[in-house]
Amino acid sequence: MSDNIQNIFSLKDKTAVVTGALGLIGRHHCFALAEAGASVIVCDLDEAACKSFAEKLGNKSSGYGTDVISKKSVFALKDFIIQEYGHIDILVNNAAINDMFENPSAALEKSKFENYPLELWKKSFDVNVTGMFLCSQTLGYDMAKKGKGSIINIASTYGITAPDQSVYINEKGEQTFYKSPAYPATKGAVISFTRFLAAYWGNRGVRVNTLSPGGVENNQEEYFIKNYSKKTPLGRMAVPQDYKGAVVFLAGDASAYMTGANLIIDGGWTAW
Repeated sequence: MSDNIQNIFSLKDKTAVVTGALGLIGRHHCFALAEAGASVIVCDLDEAACKSFAEKLGNKSSGYGTDVISKKSVFALKDFIIQEYGHIDILVNNAAINDMFENPSAALEKSKFENYPLELWKKSFDVNVTGMFLCSQTLGYDMAKKGKGSIINIASTYGITAPDQSVYINEKGEQTFYKSPAYPATKGAVISFTRFLAAYWGNRGVRVNTLSPGGVENNQEEYFIKNYSKKTPLGRMAVPQDYKGAVVFLAGDASAYMTGANLIIDGGWTAW
């Protein structure tokens, strides 16, 4: 491994898989990896959209429709990658769901812990935890067999600290929503699973780290953006581009002696 700074950040000739790739941050993970030289496998439920987006990345990138909670689907993804690229070097477990309520007027009551639906709790664990487990088990094992690879599990600051429900109070002093228990619980599980897998596959050359992003500005209500920004030392919410450097760092040789760690990029949210 060369210690030239450009070389250790280069992902040339690497094959990277990104799940949940069509989401707000997922797209920027893909751009970052491709810009660093990797061929990116864009994975999400809509295969046509994955293929269309992959064309924008270049570097012989591909789109592949994948349901991360289906073992059959994830195995098909692995077979496709090995057939087309020969190896898997990087896995970004980005696929996740957040609370979505069909009836916005009912969101306040349903998001309360006392009323939170069991089916939403189970669905969150299926995607956010089981999906990560299946992709790591299936795609990561290929890395372990060849003795090298990097797995990046996307968690959240809410996997580290409890949600501050006051950021969901509007300018009239009304609680508009409660951050529910499922998202923090699943993201805490992501961090713990990362430590397990880092220790388990450390002797096989597979590094496993967590990236914990802070909240991303995405057309939220003005009061929420203001409330959230007040709680960060940098005084703002993130933009998706804020995580590109971290993903490239964790993916390649720049972080060669790093495993089992949680890289927190949150504008200082967890600093106070």
